[in-house]
Amino acid sequence: MTTGAPTPTYPARPRRSRLRTFLPLGVAAWLVLEIWLLTVVAGATNGLVVFLLLLAGLVLGSVVIKRAGRRAFQALNEALQRGGTPTSGGGNGLMMLGGLLIMLPGLVSDALGLLLLIPPVQKALSRRAERTFERKLREATPGSFGDAFQQARMQRPDGKVVQGEVIRDEPGNAPEGPRPPLTR
Repeated sequence: MTTGAPTPTYPARPRRSRLRTFLPLGVAAWLVLEIWLLTVVAGATNGLVVFLLLLAGLVLGSVVIKRAGRRAFQALNEALQRGGTPTSGGGNGLMMLGGLLIMLPGLVSDALGLLLLIPPVQKALSRRAERTFERKLREATPGSFGDAFQQARMQRPDGKVVQGEVIRDEPGNAPEGPRPPLTR
């Protein structure tokens, strides 16, 4: 009895995260829902009303984004004139996201965008995002993307936190001769 070559074994592929598995399905369902709602509105009224709704969303969203961007730029300018460091956006990022959602064609995205313009919703979402971000930083493992944020702040021996330090090679420690080319 002759046997052929053994079947090669491949290492097991890592499991896909739930987000990567269900995100395309969620986006497709959201698009179908948006299109269906627009056809329902068009059937109840007419196509001109749907066009005017989409145009109004585009104009309103651009106004919201422009206003939030102007507020964020003013806050940055004032902080830099005071000589301090800029603080968090103060809800401007969520306002911009709300404006973007309003600009997207569709009624569900408009409703979500308008919801993001409500100040208590902005505060609750920003607090939750900040807590989640801090938790992810604490859970960061060495070599991960979250670890890069931890590494960005260097600590000096005296306990002062320094945003970054430049370490220069001493002239005596430089390698002798010309450097090799980067590519061949």
